[in-house]
Amino acid sequence: MAIEKVKAYFEKYNLADRVQEFEVSSATVELAAAALNCEPKRIAKTLSFMVGGQAILVVTAGDAKIDNAKYKAQFGTKAKMLTSDEVVDLIGHAIGGVCPFAVKEGVAVYLDESLKRFETVFPACGSSNSAIELTIEKLEKYSNYSAWVDVGKCWN
Repeated sequence: MAIEKVKAYFEKYNLADRVQEFEVSSATVELAAAALNCEPKRIAKTLSFMVGGQAILVVTAGDAKIDNAKYKAQFGTKAKMLTSDEVVDLIGHAIGGVCPFAVKEGVAVYLDESLKRFETVFPACGSSNSAIELTIEKLEKYSNYSAWVDVGKCWN
C-alpha cells in the first residue's frame, strides 16, 4: 500500500507520526481542504505527466491550473497527463493519493511557483485519505525536487 511506503519514507526523518489519515476522502483538492479545514489553495496537488518517455510530477497549489503554453516552454512538449493505470505503474501511487514522496526511481519532481506564496502546504501521502503539513523548505527537501517551474495559471 502506497501510504505505508510514504510512512516508511518519512520514518527516516522522524516524521511518520505527522502523516494524517482521515475518515473521509481527501482525493480531490476540495475534499482535502474540507478534511483539513483549510483553504483549497493550500493543498499541494501532485499532477503526473509524460515527458520524453519519462514520468514526471508537478506539484502545484490547489487553485492553480496547468498553463499549456508555459508547460510547453518549460518541458518542450505538450502537457500529457498519465492515465490512472500509468500513474500506478510509473509513479507508484494511485490517483487521489499521488504525492512527491516514495515515488518510483527515475521520476523527476518539479515544484510550481504557485506554492511559494504559502508558509505551509498539504500534499497527499500516498492514499486518498491522507496528507502532511510541510513548510515549503521541507517540501523541497522531502520531495527531492529537481527544480522550481512556472507552469501554473489562474492562481492569485
